[in-house]
Amino acid sequence: MTEPSSRRLARRALRTALAAPETVLRRLVGPAPRSDRGHSLDLEVQVLLRLMVESRLPAEVLGVGRMRHDYTVQGPIVDFPPDPRVRVEERRAEGPGGPIPLRVYRPTGVDAGAAACVYFHGGGFVLGGLESHDGLCQALAARAGCVLVSVDYRLAPEHRFPAAPHDALAAFAWVAAHADALGIDARRIAVAGDSAGGNLAAVVSQQTRGAAHRPCLQVLIYPATDLTRSEASHRRFSQGFLLDEALLDWFVKAYLRTPERELRDPLASPLFATDLTGLPPAHVVTAGFDPLRDEGEAYADALAEAGAVVTRRCEESLIHGFFSMGGVLRTPRAAFERVAVALGEGLAAAR
Repeated sequence: MTEPSSRRLARRALRTALAAPETVLRRLVGPAPRSDRGHSLDLEVQVLLRLMVESRLPAEVLGVGRMRHDYTVQGPIVDFPPDPRVRVEERRAEGPGGPIPLRVYRPTGVDAGAAACVYFHGGGFVLGGLESHDGLCQALAARAGCVLVSVDYRLAPEHRFPAAPHDALAAFAWVAAHADALGIDARRIAVAGDSAGGNLAAVVSQQTRGAAHRPCLQVLIYPATDLTRSEASHRRFSQGFLLDEALLDWFVKAYLRTPERELRDPLASPLFATDLTGLPPAHVVTAGFDPLRDEGEAYADALAEAGAVVTRRCEESLIHGFFSMGGVLRTPRAAFERVAVALGEGLAAAR
């Protein structure tokens, strides 16, 4: 899959700008913000935020169409470029609302019977799709050494809750049922996702408990687990760190039909599930300057208390969305590599 030349040029220009001496960058953005835990915001992330803030309009002004365009076209500038070692194939799964587009990534050297990961993209249940996360998925498949299946679930507000979790469950079931045709091992299929996608990965792990096919591992990257947004990090990081309060309000309003009933539904907020026993091992990653930080950590705690094997890491100097910034920014790239290692090791342990 060929990447647009404009994106390559923009990525190159951003890398050049970030290669300026630290003293120059620091004069540009000023002192580093510090979190409530005493950690400084990564300098390259701070520069990126400065560039974005100067050109960003509120979601209410831009509207759904423009937000989706920008997320899909501009977001991948900081993400990984296509990897020629990864073969890409389009598939479709049967879903409750019609066919669900899937994109299958198979790295060179990954043979039939390999482990796999079903990946759910982020974007607040409103934005994103196969294209927005294409570079990330290619890189994750290559680094983890597995087949990766990206799911293009239905988006709000055209398709409100529970369309997204229903599609996620249908896609996972389809992948497991067609494991032989996909050349994967049905016993070693993980689920993973970032933000809203982490929410869906958690939901699939809960809802398939006791099923014939269930994930062997869940990798949750700054997952949205509590749509009531009652944790303290929502107040600490409500402004200035990319995912702000106004944008979260916009996402939730678009996603839920009747918030008073749905906010605490485990299909929307997996932290509210009353029974978390018997769930697959989890690797939970949060970010230190993320409003979703505390709810992700609360979910990791709840899983561990229920007896799940949980590994966790907070990338203290980073913000929400860092997982898609590894093509340009160094600290997010290192964080991405740690997630890829955890996914690969978790799939290997499931043998």
